[in-house]
Amino acid sequence: MVFPSPRRPARRRLAGLAFALVAAGTLAAPANAAPSAAATPFEQYGRVWVCGTSLCDENGDPVQLRGMSTHGTQWYEQCVTDESLDVLAYDWGADVLRVSTYVQEGGYETDPQYFTDLASRVIEEATERGLYVVVDWHMLDPGDPNANTALAQRFFRDITARFGDQDNILYEIANEPNGVSWQAIRNYAHTLIPVVRQGAPDAVVIVGTRAWSSLGVSDGADESEVVDAPVNAENIMYTFHFYAASHQDWYLDTLARAAEELPIFVTEFGTQEYTGDGPDDFAMSQRYLDLMERENISWTNWNYSDDFRSGAVFEPGTCDNGDWADPGALKEAGEWIRDRIG
Repeated sequence: MVFPSPRRPARRRLAGLAFALVAAGTLAAPANAAPSAAATPFEQYGRVWVCGTSLCDENGDPVQLRGMSTHGTQWYEQCVTDESLDVLAYDWGADVLRVSTYVQEGGYETDPQYFTDLASRVIEEATERGLYVVVDWHMLDPGDPNANTALAQRFFRDITARFGDQDNILYEIANEPNGVSWQAIRNYAHTLIPVVRQGAPDAVVIVGTRAWSSLGVSDGADESEVVDAPVNAENIMYTFHFYAASHQDWYLDTLARAAEELPIFVTEFGTQEYTGDGPDDFAMSQRYLDLMERENISWTNWNYSDDFRSGAVFEPGTCDNGDWADPGALKEAGEWIRDRIG
């Protein structure tokens, strides 16, 4: 079955086509010229902010950003380079890159300076291409974000000191809280948001939700706990994560209801099972994408790497070989999501 791709502005599609022709050697690029003269996402939308339940551009019009999340940079730093981001920005036509800095699992806590510098390098490269950036504090295990509060404060102070004056940066302060109450997550947000605001007073802050950012659904709850006790701050959004082969109608219905009440950013999703692996469910994934288009819910897909799992868009070895522009380097899920980003 062929699933239709949501429409995008024609100039973005032409930008991707031009870069693809340059990469293939069909079209010569002028010396010292950018891959395309088309407007970048940031040039199109400017500083984004939360208006009502939507992410809006600088003029107050709702926008939907589409793009990719990196995998953990402690494992896949080699997948995020100038060349790979050229492909993402100019060939795929992405609007946004989520930069995932794991806290544990060999991540930030092992060398804070190194991982701050690494995140900064990727932020700078994405910014040069006119992309929006979601700075993802990828806490996962332990699931209580309060376990890493001191580290999170240091990270966001350092990042906002470098990038707080940039209008293309959004800050995701807790990836997937789990095994912890909404009240505990809310308290954490009340601690971290002032830290971000001190360095980046106008930036959008994205708050993780209970049960692996499922709005509580994976623990048998729903969005009402957030609706009834929202975070006491302005210009914030809430996360919802899904993996379409595992998270079916119950989750989709929750997202549909939540979008009527809360500003939602789907900072992570996959077409596979919740492990990020296994068979793809493209039909269910398209239902999610259709809903997110109708409701102007921005999203980043997991993930822009060559991990062996089916959720990584590239075949293993692609990043070492630098073959990001080769259509044959894409897994089935990678080809599917590329066609829905641009």
